Amino acid sequence: MQAVGCSNSECDRITVEAWLNQNYGYPSYGLVSHGLIGSKISIQPRSNVKYQPDYIPAPIREDYIEACLIRNDSPKAAATLVRRCLQGMIRDFTGITKSRLIDEIGALRSSLDDGKAPDGVTHDSLEAIDAVRGIGNIGAHMEKDINLIVDVDPDEAQALIELVEMLFEEWYIARHKRQMRLAGIAAMAASKKNDLAEQKLAAAASTAAPEEGAS
Repeated sequence: MQAVGCSNSECDRITVEAWLNQNYGYPSYGLVSHGLIGSKISIQPRSNVKYQPDYIPAPIREDYIEACLIRNDSPKAAATLVRRCLQGMIRDFTGITKSRLIDEIGALRSSLDDGKAPDGVTHDSLEAIDAVRGIGNIGAHMEKDINLIVDVDPDEAQALIELVEMLFEEWYIARHKRQMRLAGIAAMAASKKNDLAEQKLAAAASTAAPEEGAS
């Protein structure tokens, strides 16, 4: 087991990880071997989840967090959650809602081809989402031949989770930053306009004052 403190003073969190080992042999004769018999276990934090801003809908964030938490224990279920997370993102971010994810991807692809898709949506990201749809179906639907077993390992589940994180950044966070930047410019322009109006009023008042005194 090892504990490592974050070097970032603003974070100051501790990461605790453990490994399961097996000792065998005869210690008195120096014949002891240490073999790793289990994967690394993250004790604190429980996963490498990256907490997302509140302007991303809560159900989407919850599916993402749960996928991160179960990635090692049940990567197939994590892939299914990622699939649901991506479907929720398409419905919320693009406004496209259909009965099946494959139809939503098709509609979004058509919208992108017509130049009507929201900023941040690209053909590359759509192809990746379509690939996740297929992988997520492994966990969501059983094959007709139940003897066919298609597995998903933790590293593959992590790759899918990282796609969600990338789309959080390219869709929601980029849009929010753009909105905040434009709102800041609009507020600055309004402030300058008000300042100019006040200066004109002050100038008009100072011009009118001597004329009133002369009369």
